Amino acid sequence: MMATPQYFELPANLTARKFIAKLSKKIDLQIANQQYSIKTFYDSFDWRLYNANKICEFNHSQHISQLSLIDKNSGQLLASEEIEQVPRFSLQFPDGLFRKNITPELEMRALLPLCQLPFESYRLNILNKDQKTVLRLQFDEYESLNNRVQLIPLKGYEKAQLKVANILQNTLKIQTSSCSVLNEALNLQGRKPKDYSSKLAIKLKPDMRADKASKQIYKHLLQAMQVNEAGTIADIDTEFLHDFRVAVRRTRAGLSQIKNTLPANVVANYAEFFAWLGQITSSTRDLDVYLLSYQHYKATLPLSLRADIEPLYEFLKLKQVHAQKELCEKLKSPKYNKQLVAWEQYLNESVPKKGKAGHANQNIKELADSRIWKVYQRVLKEGGAITEKSPAEALHDLRKTCKKLRYLMEFFQSLYPQEEIKSSIKALKGFQTVLGDFQDYEIQELSIKHFSEEMMQQNIPSNTLLAMGVLVQYLDTMKCNARNHFAEQFDLFVQTGNKSTFKQLFNKKA
Repeated sequence: MMATPQYFELPANLTARKFIAKLSKKIDLQIANQQYSIKTFYDSFDWRLYNANKICEFNHSQHISQLSLIDKNSGQLLASEEIEQVPRFSLQFPDGLFRKNITPELEMRALLPLCQLPFESYRLNILNKDQKTVLRLQFDEYESLNNRVQLIPLKGYEKAQLKVANILQNTLKIQTSSCSVLNEALNLQGRKPKDYSSKLAIKLKPDMRADKASKQIYKHLLQAMQVNEAGTIADIDTEFLHDFRVAVRRTRAGLSQIKNTLPANVVANYAEFFAWLGQITSSTRDLDVYLLSYQHYKATLPLSLRADIEPLYEFLKLKQVHAQKELCEKLKSPKYNKQLVAWEQYLNESVPKKGKAGHANQNIKELADSRIWKVYQRVLKEGGAITEKSPAEALHDLRKTCKKLRYLMEFFQSLYPQEEIKSSIKALKGFQTVLGDFQDYEIQELSIKHFSEEMMQQNIPSNTLLAMGVLVQYLDTMKCNARNHFAEQFDLFVQTGNKSTFKQLFNKKA
């Protein structure tokens, strides 16, 4: 097995010229190349590559522009691509190893620049007594960071790497380092890795007053909206709007489910505002989903009809552009900005010495127990009442109740033993999947039918309408499959083990 690269961080005063002079006294070397470069790090907004232990860096110089994907832990080069400009989305890369290595993590997210570092790069060849290159060494001289050295092993000459590494560590007293300067580069900009995540991580104390805890939850959700707002307006990728909407939806759930912790007039006012936000973002998000699903739609059709479905994509794209434009206008409107500023100001105000709402002064752990347990009981009642003859609305209502339960559990998860609460949330998510699938397939089926009616007025070829009809049949079949799996998934959710965990965590009166 080929040895992995090794990385070293040099003392602040050790320049390239001094380093090469010192090393050349110990070993035979030649400078193969010297050039000025700019290193740009890339990742998705929510750090999907970094979370998968991958670092993406683009090194651009006068002579070459290369994008590299590196294992964050070992420093091993996973893939590289010579490319003049970095594509925004993984599917825009040429077919090959690089695209294969980033697509599973990035999915629909855009590849965005994180930070840049100018540096002078020196490529050195380490030679043996026969003047044959046995090791490559790269020296990167930075303007704002300590300089770095990378040993790049060559197959069959692993001993040369050990020898040079020994000289660096024991003779020149140079310390090994991590494979990337990404963390240091981010630090220069006052950032750190994983500084955004769509997952809730709200730290609450059990004895915290309920009104104060409520405000803390809403502050966290407001921040999620704010950091996704610019990306939503710019339409960078679909997940900015998705995360924006999730924060809006969670806020609405909090206002309706964390009962009587804030004044009734405040709750009523902002419940209406966040309902409006949910409404104005709905159309764009739905169209985003249809466009994201298009390749899947196409793949479900017989080969003979796949080309015929293509006008649907152009139709959806035009509608999405129009919906996106309308959404941008609303998110730049005085109504939106005035209300959001007022909400932020209210959340930043200190709670009164004695809250006036019914549960304002209760400790948050007691309120969390009672609210989660009550909504959980409602899930059991609604789910248990559903039969094969129940209308679709009964499943949709249950899906909404499950969503409220999940949001409550996620809001308050820091108040409970982590292993147990995560297990309960996971069980609920599994059950929610079948309800979500049923809802999604039904809505998509109805939407495609509606789109076909619109497209008929535009003289769309009859074969396109035929292909859309086949797609509707597929969506109907998938909807029925999800409906048929409901009873099985509900039984799994209410099994004895899950019931016991919910009772132990939330029903303190038992």
